[in-house]
Amino acid sequence: MSKEQIKKTETASRRKFLAGAAAATAGAATLGFPMIAKGQAGPISMRWQSTWPAKDIFHEYAGDFAKKVNDMTGGDLRIEVLPAGSVVPAFGLLDAVSKGTLDGGHGVLVYHYGKQNALALWGSGPAFGMDAQQLLSWHKYGGGKDLLAKLYASIGANVVSYPYGPMFTQPLGWFKKPITKASDFKGLKYRTVGLSVDVFNGMGAAVNALPGGEIVPAMDRGLLDAAEFNNMTSDRILGFPDVSKVCMLQSYHQNAEQFEIMFNKTKYDALPAKLRSIIDNGVEAASQDLVWKAIDRYSKDYVELRTKDKVNFFKTPPAILQTQLNVYDGVAEKKSADNALFKEILASQKAFAERVVRWDLDNNVSRVMAYNHYFGKQAGQKKA
Repeated sequence: MSKEQIKKTETASRRKFLAGAAAATAGAATLGFPMIAKGQAGPISMRWQSTWPAKDIFHEYAGDFAKKVNDMTGGDLRIEVLPAGSVVPAFGLLDAVSKGTLDGGHGVLVYHYGKQNALALWGSGPAFGMDAQQLLSWHKYGGGKDLLAKLYASIGANVVSYPYGPMFTQPLGWFKKPITKASDFKGLKYRTVGLSVDVFNGMGAAVNALPGGEIVPAMDRGLLDAAEFNNMTSDRILGFPDVSKVCMLQSYHQNAEQFEIMFNKTKYDALPAKLRSIIDNGVEAASQDLVWKAIDRYSKDYVELRTKDKVNFFKTPPAILQTQLNVYDGVAEKKSADNALFKEILASQKAFAERVVRWDLDNNVSRVMAYNHYFGKQAGQKKA
């Protein structure tokens, strides 16, 4: 075959290939397969803010969720999480996300207490004996999800909310000396949030609700006599042992709290269905991973607080716990009378708790005997 014939054959083959490729592309478009078009937009970016200082483990949790979603979408969605105060104050997150100033955020529902006090039922109070896992079970399977959507709609909030990340029982807090009786709260300048504000006001305290990053400076300046935040790691990172050496463990004021992942609804609804599905599953993956990380980190910092920081831990006396329950009942009754949604949510939680807490108490063996069997009985009943 001559060089001229070979060239003609190659040209014909190339044309045939290009024609076939064009037909395949057209067919793919007809079948709905994705194709890269000239000028197509790149990855979807979202700017978020947490309600936590950059150094707090809570901000780390926010970053953990963002990374999971960013990775699972293969970079099609990129969430950037800024720390508290970067765009708005910690307590301004709901407004900022609803208005679209931020695309989303990471915080807790009790921080929106000032907008609608029933939002605090996802975090502050005894939850009828439920722990945070059980409260999240109520949210997903017991009607809580629909009630939360109804609640946000009642205040015109343009958000999509995902409660997640069940928290462990929070300490009563950090004090100048051990709290031995309920009357010790009378006149005490104390920090807490949500419905706990009403509970401790009812116990005689002068309560100030402050974001996490402002608590220790306020204690240092004498603006607070005592305060609670959340857990051993956060409390240690934020500097509580620098202003107090007494921490009271166990309380009903925030027995079943969880975090909240929040999206601007307009931005969320515009996402492709595939990305919304990844977010749904990413929330649950991040929720469980958060629990595993918390168990590891909180227990390590508990040891550090006891040994290195010389903090004295005491268990809250039962009489104080009972007073919390009694005062909370009065608060809940008053809120229910003033707020029909509060009453509806409370009734839903109570019905769920009666069943699941009974099952939990009957079914699960206490770990105290096994712990004492292997590690020895802890000394004393009051000191932890």
